[in-house]
Amino acid sequence: MKRLSIIFLSICLFLAGCSEKPPVVEKPVAGPVLLSVTPENGVAGVTGKELTVTLIFDQNVKCPSAQQKNVSIDNGATLAKVNAFNEKVTVDIVSLEENGKTYTLVIPKGTISGFKEHQDTADEIRFSFTMKYVEPYEPSDLDPVKSLVNPNASQQAKNVYNFLLEQSGKKTLSGVQSSHSHKNDFVDAVYKHTGKHPALAGYDFLFLQFSPTPDNWSWVQNYNDISAPKEQWAAGGLVNYMWHWNVPNSKADWDNGVNNYNFDGYAFYSDQTSFDIREALKPGTWQNDFIMKDIEEVAGYLQLLENENIPVIWRPLHEAAGNYGLYEGGGSGAWFWWGRYGAEPCKQLWRLLYDQLVNVHGLDNLIWVWTVDVVPTIPYAQERNLDWYPGDEYVDILGVDIYETNTDAKTRQYQALVDLTKGKKLVTVSECGNIPDPAKNMEAGNRWSWFMVWCNSDSNGNIVLTPSDNNFKLNTSEYWKTVMSSPYVITREDMPNLK
Repeated sequence: MKRLSIIFLSICLFLAGCSEKPPVVEKPVAGPVLLSVTPENGVAGVTGKELTVTLIFDQNVKCPSAQQKNVSIDNGATLAKVNAFNEKVTVDIVSLEENGKTYTLVIPKGTISGFKEHQDTADEIRFSFTMKYVEPYEPSDLDPVKSLVNPNASQQAKNVYNFLLEQSGKKTLSGVQSSHSHKNDFVDAVYKHTGKHPALAGYDFLFLQFSPTPDNWSWVQNYNDISAPKEQWAAGGLVNYMWHWNVPNSKADWDNGVNNYNFDGYAFYSDQTSFDIREALKPGTWQNDFIMKDIEEVAGYLQLLENENIPVIWRPLHEAAGNYGLYEGGGSGAWFWWGRYGAEPCKQLWRLLYDQLVNVHGLDNLIWVWTVDVVPTIPYAQERNLDWYPGDEYVDILGVDIYETNTDAKTRQYQALVDLTKGKKLVTVSECGNIPDPAKNMEAGNRWSWFMVWCNSDSNGNIVLTPSDNNFKLNTSEYWKTVMSSPYVITREDMPNLK
């Protein structure tokens, strides 16, 4: 009986086992599928030090931090960040070099996954890109040409240029921009505070007959009176002229100025006038007629100076490029109308001005200074400056306008200017607020030809050396005295006879 019970139990257990269903094995769900990569795989000519690779999948994905460590990039580049959001994965790559090498990003299988149960991970992803090759940056040395661009330059102009060549790397000339009165008021103010005169005095053709500032400025000048530059030159100093070139908004504004002496429609800032430099370069337009009359007018005043054997350090069309950053995205960064439509028409205007003044009007007393603009990195600045540069045959000296809240050596700006022509042109601080420290610049090897401090006046019109503006506040009376007595600075009292 016991044996029968055992047999019966075994049969029951066997039957029970036979009645159980086999376990169900879930079929894996396919992993996320890559739809696109930006930039395209295999892209060449990539520039910059950073690159973001964007991957788009056919569904929402994730990339857990534990898996991100499996992502790799070769050739010395670095992964800064991997981020997954919705159907997008971004990979930020840094420490790239413009060396012509091909970099490969590898995202192994198992790194990127979806959100479905029993889902496979995305397949391995390989993304390659090739960098643009850029010659390794090697700073240029200053080795300026020994002659002016005008082969018929006057002897006095040659004397001035040769003196600047001799002083390059030894001393820097002191300079100040006179106020808009066409007088030596700021020159005299420096002497009053320091007991020494600036070696270089700056003047401005701001109020020419055909391009004057409105009457309500009450600063209209008679440029036939050249007593101020004559005084500066006779005392051994040098003369610098620039031109805030006012233009009319329309032909009607021009006519109103000529016929009624009403210049309310004139301006030089790009956001205050619609004057089109492109039209001005076309013979037969009213804009061209206007600028040619203006050039003839300024030539007459420069001729007065040449008649007195006064060489002029000539700096027209200053700060043409304005703010480079504002050009990004198609915007205009120009502060003045001559730069509003970009580099090419501005360069054409410079060459036209050179041809008219030198070849047509026969002015041989001019030393031509082109003002560039310098942006944060030297290679970038060099590339942009080259876009705007009129050419070696039209420029004698390169200048940069510097308004910073310190007196540090301006090495970045200096090197960018030297690099622009591979050292073939002298370089200078053509405008400044706070004066770059002469000793610091000499120690840094910055061979500035001169510095030119911008003129300033208080609310009562009195000349002041130290305005409240941060760009000037470091120019205290004591600092002026230090600068003007520096063994690295030339004052008017130190100047040789260049006549």
